[in-house]
Amino acid sequence: MNPMKLLQIKSALDRFKANHPKFPRYLSAVYQKGLRKGTLMEFKVTTPEGEELSANIRLNEEDIALFREMKELFQNQ
Repeated sequence: MNPMKLLQIKSALDRFKANHPKFPRYLSAVYQKGLRKGTLMEFKVTTPEGEELSANIRLNEEDIALFREMKELFQNQ
């Protein structure tokens, strides 16, 4: 991975956390409850025009492993 790109991502993530302080706490709470195989994650976006887009995924072992790797990557930065 390009170290400069990683620094850019880290900087953007820090700004995101500052702009949306409740969201990282929410993700932490979700993670603390234990993401495990079979967990259903739902996503909903409402555009400024009021259009709603939604989707859901049921997590499998590969998904859980990816979340663990991402958590470790960003905790070590």
